[in-house]
Amino acid sequence: MNTGRLEAFTDGVVAIIITIMVLELRVPQGGDLRDLASSAPVLLAYLLSFVNVGLYWNNHHHMLHATERIDGRVLWANLFLLFWLSLVPFVIRWLDDSGFAPGATAAYGIVLGLASVGYALTERSIIACNGPDSPVAQAIGSDWKGVGSIALYVVAVPLAYVSRWFALVLYIVVILLWLVPDRRIVRALNRSKA
Repeated sequence: MNTGRLEAFTDGVVAIIITIMVLELRVPQGGDLRDLASSAPVLLAYLLSFVNVGLYWNNHHHMLHATERIDGRVLWANLFLLFWLSLVPFVIRWLDDSGFAPGATAAYGIVLGLASVGYALTERSIIACNGPDSPVAQAIGSDWKGVGSIALYVVAVPLAYVSRWFALVLYIVVILLWLVPDRRIVRALNRSKA
């Protein structure tokens, strides 16, 4: 089975997730820029979430371009990833409604952490389907960024009950890890074409 339908489906789901995220934002009560200040925390959560979902979409796109074939394992792993990404608008709303309460802040990390697990499962399923010499396998290697991201979420979730702001800083650190363009897959594709 080729990757076209999986990529198109994932693109559609991600587009819907981003649309729901922005539709969940509440308009400030007044008409002045000062009135927007009360929305600053949820706008920050929206920004972080938008970048996070965008990073998954971008890396997923590159990974599928380096993938020759997929199977049922890949489809299910990808659905696991999309399930957790689809909960991002829900936890943003909870963060806003609760005033960034510790439980909501922890839930935000759980959702993002399990999305990281879903992405890792999708990678591993693609490697299992395409073999250890495939471009994706060659590019991923030990996957320190993926393992490190999951580890940061594991630390941040319980930390949310001690200091939700430190937990949020760790969530931002994960974004910064992935914000720097990851050229591993492009390099692996170039090596396989040479």
